[in-house]
Amino acid sequence: MTTQAGPSAVGAKPTADGRKTVPGPRGVPVLGNLPEFGKDPLAFFERLRERGDFVRWRFGRTPALFIAHPETVGELLTEVERTFDQPDLGIAFRTLLGDGVVVAKGADWRRKRSLVQPSVRPRQVKSYAATMAACAVDLAERWTDGQRVDIKREMAALTQLIAVRTIFGVDTAADAEAIGRAMDVAQQEIGAEFSGIGAILPDWVPTPGRARIKRATAVIDAEVARVVARHRDGDGERPDLLSRLLAAQDETGAHLSDREIRDETVTLYIGGHETTSSTLVWAWYLLSRNPRAYEALGAELDRVLDGREPGFDDYASLIYAQAVVKETLRLYPTIWLLTGTAKEGAVLGGVPVPPGTRVWSSQWATHRDGRWYRDPLEFRPERWITAEGGAGEAEEIPEYAWYPFGGGPRVCLGTRFAMVEAVLILAVLARRFRLDLDPSEIRPVPGLTLQPDRDVLATVRAR
Repeated sequence: MTTQAGPSAVGAKPTADGRKTVPGPRGVPVLGNLPEFGKDPLAFFERLRERGDFVRWRFGRTPALFIAHPETVGELLTEVERTFDQPDLGIAFRTLLGDGVVVAKGADWRRKRSLVQPSVRPRQVKSYAATMAACAVDLAERWTDGQRVDIKREMAALTQLIAVRTIFGVDTAADAEAIGRAMDVAQQEIGAEFSGIGAILPDWVPTPGRARIKRATAVIDAEVARVVARHRDGDGERPDLLSRLLAAQDETGAHLSDREIRDETVTLYIGGHETTSSTLVWAWYLLSRNPRAYEALGAELDRVLDGREPGFDDYASLIYAQAVVKETLRLYPTIWLLTGTAKEGAVLGGVPVPPGTRVWSSQWATHRDGRWYRDPLEFRPERWITAEGGAGEAEEIPEYAWYPFGGGPRVCLGTRFAMVEAVLILAVLARRFRLDLDPSEIRPVPGLTLQPDRDVLATVRAR
């Protein structure tokens, strides 16, 4: 596959390595390209990618630069904290996430990351794997051959239950439902504000959407405060993430404050529930439309598991199941864009980026680029598998041509958790059942995460 840059355009400015900065679509006064972006962000980024790898546009009054080449995406991700800053993602985003590790900057970010990271290291994820599999088994035992189910609802309920057990250490449906309903409202409102007029409105302007996310966040805050109080009053050591956060200390011996505990648990919940739930829905959708891949997955599960339930130690052997998840995240990346703001001295592709420029990259656009993937719109898990000895169908995919969890120093802390959770759930359910989804196309809706545009109905078929 070629690694040459995209098409040139009139007025293009050559970069140090021959790529070009080109003008984007003409915007409108004050709003710039925001109306076109807000109408369909995924299609907008695809159109920008067709213009080139460095495309100038305007996010309201803010000058913006879209980048699509993996090398430049890598520069952006690895230079965050040095020459690029975390941008303000809006009042709706801040209302939900607070000042957690995802949005914190500088020394505050380094401190929080050092306190949160031990809770999601491989050894800790291993301790959560049994809960992931057990919850999936409970769901499987409720399904029957010929049953009609809403996969979107089923996967959301399953990952919510896993989240409240592994993160909060609680075990009642009420906890999962209360937090889950509020999270659904919050993520929808974040998406609506981020791609609409709310993106450029001052924080003090009241809107119905901002009122809704405040109400939803109040529910989440009340639930988290109740669970934190339960942990503080309890005896003994608990194995959940919240307990580990409560016990964590920085180099001065200081603990996270109650507000910081709230922000980090909400952040971890989104990573452990929202992203995995969406990924699984898209995986079932793609498998249902690709029977050959479904058969290959079933064959691996039969061979590796031999009729038993999967555990953490099976993860490394479930190569095809991992490839299914990776290929799903390529075509339907749960986190579909990344953005940063240039600081003094910022450079991309050998060209200085003026301070204050908002730089954007989209996993959706880069993951579907034919320069990096053969048949980029096809679902082919085999592209991630290398046969023994180095031969096989695996493609030579450049670094940062696939970055569903970001990369660089701010790579998602929950990457391992999310991958293990998705693979184990897929293994438990696909070992027993085939899901036949309705044949109509499902369209992705970009909000806080990439969600299906409607209920996803399927018929359960016993294998």
